[in-house]
Amino acid sequence: MGEAESKQAHMNLAVFLTADGNYHHLGWRHPDAWVDGGSNFQRWIEFAKIAEAGKLDMLFIADQIAIVGGDDLDAITNSSKVNRLEPMTLLSALAGLTKNIGLAATAATSYSEPYTVARMFASLDHISGGRAGWNCVTGGQKEEAQNFSLERHQAHADRYERANEFADVVMGLWDSFDADALLYDKASGQFFDPSKIHTLNHKGKYFSVKGPLNASRSPQGRPVVIQAGGSDATVSMGSRIADVVFTAQADLQAAQTFYRQVKEAAVGHGRAPGDVKVMPGLSVFVGQTREEAQAKFDALHSMVDVADAIRGLSLLLGGVDLSGYDPDGPMPALEGNDLRMSGPGTFVRIGREKNYTLGQVAVQSKAARNHCLIVGDAKDVADHMEHWFREGGADGFNLLPPIMPGSLQDFCDLVVPELQQRGLFRTEYEGPTLREIMGLKAP
Repeated sequence: MGEAESKQAHMNLAVFLTADGNYHHLGWRHPDAWVDGGSNFQRWIEFAKIAEAGKLDMLFIADQIAIVGGDDLDAITNSSKVNRLEPMTLLSALAGLTKNIGLAATAATSYSEPYTVARMFASLDHISGGRAGWNCVTGGQKEEAQNFSLERHQAHADRYERANEFADVVMGLWDSFDADALLYDKASGQFFDPSKIHTLNHKGKYFSVKGPLNASRSPQGRPVVIQAGGSDATVSMGSRIADVVFTAQADLQAAQTFYRQVKEAAVGHGRAPGDVKVMPGLSVFVGQTREEAQAKFDALHSMVDVADAIRGLSLLLGGVDLSGYDPDGPMPALEGNDLRMSGPGTFVRIGREKNYTLGQVAVQSKAARNHCLIVGDAKDVADHMEHWFREGGADGFNLLPPIMPGSLQDFCDLVVPELQQRGLFRTEYEGPTLREIMGLKAP
């Protein structure tokens, strides 16, 4: 394997949580699922405690700044994603109630300002003692655009051009203060050393930002930067600026190709392969036995209506009209669009490789979208994860718990000990900061 010499000793694990915690579209309907995470902070305290007890690297909140599908609320009455806590407020509160786990969230570059994002995440890094992570994505829904005085998203290439400049400004602002810039010298009356605070003076196509940031250098040097996606633009941007790349890869071959592309592109930017961690999403239904795991999966999928699943898939693909296709026919050959460049192709591959109809692909998307899905006992899950990890498909995984808190608790109770026994996962946290936990260099 090309990265064999630089491969880390153990895998990284994040947990991906949405509005109410449940990743499966109908996860909230499970009898044991908590449904009120969109407004009940106590639920999030419990989520964080479970993840931290399991020694996971980070708790990641995937945010959207709109009700997706809100043009027709009657059609989305089964969606729990209409009610969300603002993630930076939420993570700041969790910072004081956790000790080790990383705390990361999305802030979309299309609908934010770099100075604001730099200040928020620098503040979270200070508040948490060095555990902050920023998911730097462009945003992907027309409803988000319409909440920010626009009718539609910018074209994909334009969004990424803006995002690259946005990220450069944020990271430049994070470097405003040298580590020893603040003197706190009461005798001389000198609070800071002006030679160690740097003005950015950025003037670009999209942003004019003087700086410096009015927040000192954070405990990690910089918060961890995450990129998410699977397109060529993600590879280009993520390999240049990201510490972590979250991606959706449904099979090992596709995962290996993406992994290799990111690592090779990172080297092309003068970085080491290990400077960027590639973490595909993984939806897990695990039980003491395979039969128990299958029963958990079946309990949710029996609730899925095919017509509703196809409508949901249409939204997931950026509004692609699927109404003219036969649900019992083959998955149509779709191409990327300005809202979703890599997703359509992934779903087409899922249909082709599993010989699924459009309806079957849509139903699976309710559980895992275009991510990998595994149903089995702890050994089955660990075997899958170890195979991807050892064969150059992943540095770790972004866990997508379908039912909360049960799926996360099951994973931490059943799969984590199996991974630890194999020497694939930590038994104790490596340090106080997210960079140390993940094995990432200080900037």
